[in-house]
Amino acid sequence: MEEERHDVVVVGAGPAGSLTAKKAAAQGLDVLLIERNQEIGVPVKCAEGVNRAIEQFVVPDKRWISAEVKGANIYAPDGTKVVLSGSKMEEVGYVLERRLFDKFLAHEAARAGAEIRLKTEACGIIEADGYARGVYARSMGQTTRIYADAVIGADGVESRVGRWMGINTRLRPSELSICAEFLMCDIDLNNEYSEFFLGNTIAPKGYAWIFPKGDDSANVGLGIGGDVSGEKHRAIDYLRAFVHERFPAGKVIAEMYGAVPLSGPIRESVANGLILVGDAARHVNPLTGGGIIYAMQAGEIAGDVVAQAVHEHDLSKQRLMEYETRWKKEFGKRLDTGLKAKHFLFNLSDDDLNTLAHSLQGVEIKELSTWALLTELMQRNPRLLFGLAKLLL
Repeated sequence: MEEERHDVVVVGAGPAGSLTAKKAAAQGLDVLLIERNQEIGVPVKCAEGVNRAIEQFVVPDKRWISAEVKGANIYAPDGTKVVLSGSKMEEVGYVLERRLFDKFLAHEAARAGAEIRLKTEACGIIEADGYARGVYARSMGQTTRIYADAVIGADGVESRVGRWMGINTRLRPSELSICAEFLMCDIDLNNEYSEFFLGNTIAPKGYAWIFPKGDDSANVGLGIGGDVSGEKHRAIDYLRAFVHERFPAGKVIAEMYGAVPLSGPIRESVANGLILVGDAARHVNPLTGGGIIYAMQAGEIAGDVVAQAVHEHDLSKQRLMEYETRWKKEFGKRLDTGLKAKHFLFNLSDDDLNTLAHSLQGVEIKELSTWALLTELMQRNPRLLFGLAKLLL
């Protein structure tokens, strides 16, 4: 078996992995970024919407931005429309072309000095004295021992890297959103707004979305709770019904499927020699399913912390806890709020959702964040949302 050595090995070349690799390599570390697929950004398993906070990390480029949206239209089960628009939209702003965006981030990591290796899958952890010391990686039928001072698990919702080091990364069905999405063309849509549709007949314990991608095309998809998914009640079944009703003449030119963790943050995102980032650490808003910005934030923090730890020759869990402290300070409260809101709101009836939508008609919310929206709803529906207020306030 061949062997090699690096300071850091990052498993997974999504936004979280690439940002970690870039940050660590920029501080002089020998970084290897491995990706099991043969092409970064493929297959796409994302609705591709992101807010303008992305500008903290990269300069927007028309090459990987399909559309720029001014706001969102949210539809209650009875069709009542709530319009949200403004410069502080939390969940919308740009619709990305993830195939190109992910490649761009990996390119940035490579420019910083990281080595990138495709068609290379981590198949086990190298452990010594209770520390992660690298991974076993399989590529082209050959297994290689890749030794490293630190391992970064950016291997997505199904993360095995954390599990190999004793971190519980398993998810119950109720902690997952099962998603199906079509890239459609030849449809009539509003290119300046993303649209969201609520209702237990449309997407139980979830929602449907339409994200414009320019001209007459859009990502049309939905996510449902994993605990309500079953025979003839799968995400794809709900999506076909949704598309048949709204875009009967539209053309499907691509299909995408995946799962999003809605469990809230993982209990511990570090171990001796190991850090988990992005979906692997459950850095996803449990209410909205949005996670790209959190993944990028976590990646930058992880790259900074691991670089310092390697220079100090201290990769203990205690030393790496700085990463957990920092990401929790940055966005931990938002994830906790989203989880509490999810538990309450996902169990409301269609009549309750209609009542909430009616209460927001004609209302202007200055800061269009999840928290601002929830606050406005609680103020206008104190009886209906008394339980939610108890959880959040």
